[in-house]
Amino acid sequence: MPRNPRNQLYPASEDLPAARGGSLPARLWRARTELLLLAGLALLVTALLSAAHAGRWVPFVLVAGAVSVPAATRFGRNWVVAHFWCVVSRHRLQRTCLETTMHTRAGRIPLVLWITPTTTGEKALILVRAGVSAEAFEAYSEEIAAACWARSVNVYRHRTRAQLLIVEIVRRDEVPGATSPGLDRLYGHRSWIPLRSELEEPPDLATLPHAA
Repeated sequence: MPRNPRNQLYPASEDLPAARGGSLPARLWRARTELLLLAGLALLVTALLSAAHAGRWVPFVLVAGAVSVPAATRFGRNWVVAHFWCVVSRHRLQRTCLETTMHTRAGRIPLVLWITPTTTGEKALILVRAGVSAEAFEAYSEEIAAACWARSVNVYRHRTRAQLLIVEIVRRDEVPGATSPGLDRLYGHRSWIPLRSELEEPPDLATLPHAA
């Protein structure tokens, strides 16, 4: 398998171990969003067909309202677009791990535990496998940014649990006064260390004036 000479983790005399698809639970976890959407769509279609067969039209009105109201508001459209990019970025992150050396010799790639939209893009919480570290993600930050069609990527490592890291995908500048469409605040701030010296360490939310 051809290797990228940059950030090579393995000796030059060895071939890069090919990444595998992973175990069935891992593959199901990676496709969890799509599987849940398909399951929900199947249940919805089944319920609508049953209602139509029984001559009840109230479910159709409820579904039409549930779809049209978010589509008619800017908040609803932004929410859908932001979470669409979360799904795209999750798959592109996984693809980057498969195409680079960010997988183990057994072919296992890190797990994207959670990804949420932010005011500037997306933020992913990742659990790395043995043999992969946050520094490897920082070394491949340019590849990750290119794969995710983003402007740049910032990597943060957990202070006490080195197996956990955050990949922040930056797509745009932060608009003053904009609120995050996701739940990135649940990650916390004080627990993460930036791997680039030019990045400021995220402040602790408890020290901010509005959190007092």
